[in-house]
Amino acid sequence: MLMPVKNKFTFLILSFFIVQFIVAQTAPEKLISGQVTSNNVSPLEGINITNTSNKIMVVSDRYGHFSILAKAQDILSFSAVNYEPLRKIINKQEFNMGIINADLTPKSIELNEVIVNKSSNISAENLGIIPKDQVKLTTAERRLQTAGDFKPVQLLGLLGGFLAVDPILNAISGRTKMLKKELTNERKEFLMQKLENLFEDKYYIETLKIPEDFIRGFQYYCVEDLDFARSLNDKNKTMSMFLIVGLAAEFKKNMENNEK
Repeated sequence: MLMPVKNKFTFLILSFFIVQFIVAQTAPEKLISGQVTSNNVSPLEGINITNTSNKIMVVSDRYGHFSILAKAQDILSFSAVNYEPLRKIINKQEFNMGIINADLTPKSIELNEVIVNKSSNISAENLGIIPKDQVKLTTAERRLQTAGDFKPVQLLGLLGGFLAVDPILNAISGRTKMLKKELTNERKEFLMQKLENLFEDKYYIETLKIPEDFIRGFQYYCVEDLDFARSLNDKNKTMSMFLIVGLAAEFKKNMENNEK
């Protein structure tokens, strides 16, 4: 039995959109570079750009530039307090070129009197500036993502007529290496802050017998230990207290050996 022409046409249209949807879902991701402007002239700094598919968020730099991991048909959400929100779909041409631009419209905001107190739960997410449940990047992580981390497999992009140049140039100039070191130092400082809030100086001096002048050095010694760093990140104070006793013994032994 032959299918009516009208139904056959409808079937072909539906099949086309289904195939396009499947291709879009399985398409590979790559770094897309772009610029955010206002009135197509002024570059905008500090604009939040979120890929609504993989929840990755980046922020535009002083020149309005940004780089974000995405694939064709992903939707980028642009948001800031003083500008109208914008949602932009990455079309096939923009994806192949690896470049996308967005122009935001300024908005005027009238705020009622706001009293901020210690119990206020004010954040960019609660204010609707950025969406919830997104991947939050630290300053060092954003800088490294924007610079790009070159991997040899990226050379396969030449087969598709596209090659991200920035990651290669940053790798050659040493900028990527510098940013990775900056990221490592940033993570250590975060651990140091957690450790400082965990124990008072009295605990180091009276319980662990660490000289007061060496407390800071001992803290850095502790965060270098992978197991201890993991316990801090997991907020496992019991494990941290167990491990720090052994680390204190090692630290004091090293001090004695250095004095000999």
